[in-house]
Amino acid sequence: MESYARGETDQPLLDETIGANLARTVASWPDGEALVEVASGRRWTWTELARDVDAVARGLVAAGLAAGDRVGIWSPNCAEWTIAQYACADVGIVLVNVNPAYRTHELAYAVNQSGLRLLLAASAFKTSDYRSMVEAVRGDCPRLERTVFVDTDDWAALVAAGADVAEDTMAARRAGLAPSDPINIQYTSGTTGYPKGATLSHRNILNNGYFTTETIGLTHADRLCIPVPFYHCFGMVMANLGCTSHGATMVIPGPAFDPEVTLRAVEEERCTVLYGVPTMFIAMQGAASFGERDLSSLRSGIMAGSICPVEVMRRCIDDMHMAEVSIAYGMTETSPVSCQTRVDDDLDRRTTTIGRVHPHVEIKVVDPVSGETVERDTTGELCTRGYSVMTGYWDDPDKTAEAVDADGWMHTGDLAVMREDGYCVVVGRIKDMVIRGGENIYPREIEEFLYQHDDIEDVQVVGVPDARYGEELCAWIRMRPGAEPLDADAVRAFATDRLAHYKIPRYVLVVDEFPMTVTGKVRKVEMRERSTAELGLG
Repeated sequence: MESYARGETDQPLLDETIGANLARTVASWPDGEALVEVASGRRWTWTELARDVDAVARGLVAAGLAAGDRVGIWSPNCAEWTIAQYACADVGIVLVNVNPAYRTHELAYAVNQSGLRLLLAASAFKTSDYRSMVEAVRGDCPRLERTVFVDTDDWAALVAAGADVAEDTMAARRAGLAPSDPINIQYTSGTTGYPKGATLSHRNILNNGYFTTETIGLTHADRLCIPVPFYHCFGMVMANLGCTSHGATMVIPGPAFDPEVTLRAVEEERCTVLYGVPTMFIAMQGAASFGERDLSSLRSGIMAGSICPVEVMRRCIDDMHMAEVSIAYGMTETSPVSCQTRVDDDLDRRTTTIGRVHPHVEIKVVDPVSGETVERDTTGELCTRGYSVMTGYWDDPDKTAEAVDADGWMHTGDLAVMREDGYCVVVGRIKDMVIRGGENIYPREIEEFLYQHDDIEDVQVVGVPDARYGEELCAWIRMRPGAEPLDADAVRAFATDRLAHYKIPRYVLVVDEFPMTVTGKVRKVEMRERSTAELGLG
């Protein structure tokens, strides 16, 4: 059987704009709780949220922003981020998500590449002085007309300026919008070259948020704790749009992920659903207060970013009460989710696979060289097609053509296997695959094996240069608290007779943390560079 699958189409796609969808939710549950910002104690009903979204949307119209203009947002998670997301969508403004970790060079690139006219920004957070950085790049960004710092009087001024915008003007703007209109630009991580701006429409992200949360049975009675960043699809699509399309409550535990803060928010707000990447769940389960927290309100959640280790998943189910937790797989360019496990899947499917194809989506696994669809249980590149594929990279048709072929298939760059049951297993990135002496090695397999060691809390494996074999394996290991550090000999002893010799890491680096992106993904490119330098292999 070929490695091809098509998702269910029994439930139709939502054929409306984000603003129209929000209006339907407000009409259905006007007095229900829509948004909670735990840090400030602020709360909004759906009616109150709609009021504030409309006020900001009017302010943007008063500022002279037309449908299709770009407005950036550069801030950690906060209520203003969420309100701005819906305000822009309401009047057809393309929201550009700017990574909160960016510095001046990256900021200037995003501002100029997307053609931002207005930037919404926090004043500062942790080591980021956003105000100073905006000043530093102002001369290099001639099209940037205005910056509104959302945690100052600027925000109130933006709203006040829109008070006189006529209702007829707002109605005309909304009537001119279509579900296919671009509404969001999200920059990919840019591990090679400059970041690319994946451009997403109302239809792309509204439906993906809806079907991702529909798959875990989200309803208006649920309360979703959102420690993942809004600047990424996980936060603004899978969380925010998932909630608003179902009437569920959005709970913002803090501006950035903190395990103790997140656990406290779940307990105090009686959250029923919790999101995170596996490293976040590892951190929460290792938090000092974990055993004392009442997490009994939880029933479900979504993990994304990487496969979850078995023991971490088992503790999510047994200790965190997340019996219906789901694994989701995707990429920014696909809005993001293409595959997801179901709430009744067994432990094996939730820890070894990325699930099966999403509704209204097609997936296939192809030979990376020939492009032909391979047989099931055969490794190849995972491709996906459907409503969720981006409209393209902003102002970059050449890069778009490289990623999306003439038949509409998005080439993910991930190596995967589609099992006979239709569930897919990601075995690595094409670019992460290690070739040692002609043998193809998938780091994920080695990582899953080393997770079984009692003293290893987390592990990542990368390839490093080798004069004889071309590449060798280097394992970065985080030890469990109190455990003695492992060296290469100890790892070799653990793996001998259990792994093929060429799969046993030659080098071991014990570290306190891995280099991460702001979305919680491990930066293997940086790990390879640092390993090569530290081991003197350049």
